[in-house]
Amino acid sequence: MAKSHASEFRPAEKDPLKWPSPQNPPSMTERRIGIHTSIAGGVEHAAARAHRLGCNTFQIFSSSPRQWQPYSLAQNQCDTMKRLRQNYDLKPLVIHSNYLINLAGTNVPFLKKSIAAFRGELERGFALCADYLVLHPGSFRGSSRDEGLERTAISITEASKGLDLAKGGLTILIENTAGAEYSLGGTFEQITELLALLRQTVPVGACIDTCHTHVAGYDIVSKKGRDLTLRHLEQTVGLKDVRVWHCNDAKAERGSRLDRHENIGRGKLGLEVFRALLNDRRLKHAAFIAETPVDDPGDDLRNVEALKGLVERA
Repeated sequence: MAKSHASEFRPAEKDPLKWPSPQNPPSMTERRIGIHTSIAGGVEHAAARAHRLGCNTFQIFSSSPRQWQPYSLAQNQCDTMKRLRQNYDLKPLVIHSNYLINLAGTNVPFLKKSIAAFRGELERGFALCADYLVLHPGSFRGSSRDEGLERTAISITEASKGLDLAKGGLTILIENTAGAEYSLGGTFEQITELLALLRQTVPVGACIDTCHTHVAGYDIVSKKGRDLTLRHLEQTVGLKDVRVWHCNDAKAERGSRLDRHENIGRGKLGLEVFRALLNDRRLKHAAFIAETPVDDPGDDLRNVEALKGLVERA
């Protein structure tokens, strides 16, 4: 087997834009494979970073994920992003919403702040011609789970008022969660309920995170368990509505509810989980995006190439 670029190239810098320019364009697979990519220095630089990492899809934050301060995009930034995406065939573009947003919250001032922040995410998604906006469904602390799901749906509807998401090509993806106390989205049924509440209002789909699925209690490691889990996902959410898979190995045990991502193949999941998902013909429409740690220079490159190396040739 030929050596991968990651095994031959050992960067001293974490930022791919500081690496030497590659001699040849990166090889791609039949699957859309990418990674969450830094927007340091301007959101438009994420496309060039994704290309340097050998991606044909990518995910970004459209502003700081842990600050409320609004972030505005200049027209030249959006134009540059569009041009680079076309040049490098980077699609879909996935935006992950701010971690502070809680659209299921019972604190009225905080909920209003969350709705305004999510409105900003939608507007930036429009400006960048993003395909998907991923959202954690929120925490229902202080109310019931059903009330939390309904509040999230109402909040999304309010935030999107006056925006034609379908015309703009932007779809909201509800992400499953690790199932911590008061956290919505820890089961496929909860994702299904929220999609049903939203389907008549906005374009929606799902994002399934492998680490979250594992620590929430689903067996995706054994072949039998994985087959049962995918069958259950098909019967609830629907595999065709899973537009993005977050490909993350897990540091914690199944059912632990501890959301700790690990590098591909180095955690409790192992490579076979990702090999099975990447080569499942029912999932070929989806994008596979890693959200793995970058502890050492080149970790992001190694994770992208690990996923690409699992795709079997037709």
